[in-house]
Amino acid sequence: MDTFLAPTVFLLTLLLVLFRPKGLGIGWSAWLGAGLSLALGLIEPGDILYIASLVWDATLAFVFLIVISIILDKAGFFEWFALKAIELGNGRGIYLFVSLMLLGAFISAIFANDGSALMLTPIIYSKIKYLNLPRRHILPYIMGAGFISDTTSLPLVISNLTNIITAHYFGIDFWRYALYMFFPNLVSVLLSLLVLYIFYRKDLIRSYEPEVLLSSPAHYAIRDRLVFKVGFLLIALLGSTFLLLELLSLKIPVSFVLGLCAFLLALATLKNRVVNLKEVFLFAPWNIVFFSIGMYAVVYSLKRAGYTDSLTGLIHKFLSYGELTAIMGVGITSALLSALMNNLPTVMTVNISIGEAGLEPKMAEFLALANLVGTNIGPKLTPIGSLATLLWLHVLDKKGIRIGWWYYTKVGFVLTFPVLVGTLFVLWVCLKVYQ
Repeated sequence: MDTFLAPTVFLLTLLLVLFRPKGLGIGWSAWLGAGLSLALGLIEPGDILYIASLVWDATLAFVFLIVISIILDKAGFFEWFALKAIELGNGRGIYLFVSLMLLGAFISAIFANDGSALMLTPIIYSKIKYLNLPRRHILPYIMGAGFISDTTSLPLVISNLTNIITAHYFGIDFWRYALYMFFPNLVSVLLSLLVLYIFYRKDLIRSYEPEVLLSSPAHYAIRDRLVFKVGFLLIALLGSTFLLLELLSLKIPVSFVLGLCAFLLALATLKNRVVNLKEVFLFAPWNIVFFSIGMYAVVYSLKRAGYTDSLTGLIHKFLSYGELTAIMGVGITSALLSALMNNLPTVMTVNISIGEAGLEPKMAEFLALANLVGTNIGPKLTPIGSLATLLWLHVLDKKGIRIGWWYYTKVGFVLTFPVLVGTLFVLWVCLKVYQ
């Protein structure tokens, strides 16, 4: 019976999360699924506590990261960067496109993919609209910002919630993760730029008047100079803190470090009172904590019903054909599953399957990284691939830019697979180098 009930509850929960009937929050949807799994005996009360011990650090870290991003956004941090990117474009359309995409990759790396997609995209749109361009000339910049925010969210543990969850699950340290993912992410950035340019090259503007986009110099975007300066200090503090912790072999939760950074940034807002902290904390995605625990509980019911055993067997099958096939197989499988059932449930399910495969540690780590490549890049195949994409589409709709699901999926399939396969291949090369 469990083999029928577990996937049924999972599917119902996923539908509630993706389509949010009557505005139902994703946290409530996941907990309804977890409660139903508990009531049907698919999981036990002890499983909830075990799951909470797995995901609390990752989800709190993500919330604190978004809090940092919101504060910096309200202080003009991201708008300053966008204006600088426009200045670097120097009136050339192709330079503008590349500089804005690289800015998206940078923000995604440091402030997570959600920060890049949800905060940078509205800024880009607000500037591009002053050129009074037809819709087809706006789309390359809007679609590009959304695409690159996910495909370049690989370099650091904090670049994506999926990264935090996976690094915690497999015990991958911050800088060891960064070392392993440096070249795969670099290739992902370059391939993303290439495929976006090839696909949209006819629609890119040839030239523009920088003065039209720059209604004022970049420094006028800064609304709180102290918070702006502290933002740069926090970037350096994050990297040096994680390095020091690893050198001292101290296992401090990622959420503690990011929580401290959020606290310091919040203190900096008190001098000028430009940023309303009450609004920041109300806007913060606290429901993601409940969503992660609840969704993981529903996924765990699939494990108890034996469904992850099938994925574990598939992983062993991939490995029987060699390491390259294993890396490619896990990554592409994760990408397709993410496109069909969202990337967070996918990363959780595949992590469990890899963990149960009984592999030697290095191979398990690199298959976990292949899973991340799939769950970070694969969601671009469909609009339901990630919650960030659904929110991004909603934000654009509010701005009057409606991107249909068919158009998004068509573009997603064309753009995603070259980046996915190329990045996975480089990850395999890194496995051979670091073995």
